[in-house]
Amino acid sequence: MKSAYELAMERLNQTSPTVKLSDAQKKAIAELESEFGAKIAAREIALQGEITQAAEDVEKETALRGQLATDRRKLQAELEDKKERVRQGAAK
Repeated sequence: MKSAYELAMERLNQTSPTVKLSDAQKKAIAELESEFGAKIAAREIALQGEITQAAEDVEKETALRGQLATDRRKLQAELEDKKERVRQGAAK
């Protein structure tokens, strides 16, 4: 008898089968993750200095933290978009 997990995995594979990535695609995705990890880290470092300087100005500090979160989300979304493009190359 199959477990509920196994049955769910079978249904999932029927609706959206897993895509096998080539070594080149895996390498491209790893490079993208590394590149965007560096971009996010650089942005965090740059804004952390400004946040530290603005520690006494609560409104400015809050605005900078919001900007940092927004920048991080944008970069993460861009990374996911580029990774999906690489994956789509596997489907073609």
